[in-house]
Amino acid sequence: MSDYEVTLVNDNMQEFYVKFQGPEDSNLPLTLAPFNGGVWKIHVELPDQYPYKSPSIGFMNKIFHPNIDELGEEMEQINTRSGSVCLDVINQTWSPMFGNLHFTVDMVNIFGVFLPQLLRYPNPTDPLNGEAAALLMREPSAYDTKVREYVSRYATKEAADAATQESSDDEVSSMGSFSDDETPGMEL
Repeated sequence: MSDYEVTLVNDNMQEFYVKFQGPEDSNLPLTLAPFNGGVWKIHVELPDQYPYKSPSIGFMNKIFHPNIDELGEEMEQINTRSGSVCLDVINQTWSPMFGNLHFTVDMVNIFGVFLPQLLRYPNPTDPLNGEAAALLMREPSAYDTKVREYVSRYATKEAADAATQESSDDEVSSMGSFSDDETPGMEL
């Protein structure tokens, strides 16, 4: 993905949404790339200890993946979102080496490398979603089918846009978009 649509929450650089597209594996058959074509709204929150502590990352629209909490009906009924990415997975690869001066590099690494790799190579031995982990280990083809069902049903551009619309319009402000071409020397 070369472009990212970023929306700030309360004009705060520590909390924002990023529209993320599933990894495009055009060289692989669809059965080996079940997240291809999906669009998710990702909530990112930077802790006060950033960059020494990794950001919190959560999917706002539903996704079926062993290392990501599923947004269940019971969560939606109490107006709470889950969709959080397993912190162990993030923390295994997190490094504060870039620091605040290279915030853009951190975000491009998360959305250009980390999340696509997580979707391509789920780890069912450290699950947040036990159902997805069990299905992946026992019936990989059924897992791929269910992932593709979720992508077609919940990971559309409209679903991603609607996930943000559920937040108060007063809380969200647009930061715009940035692309890989625009970010090499950019410091935030």
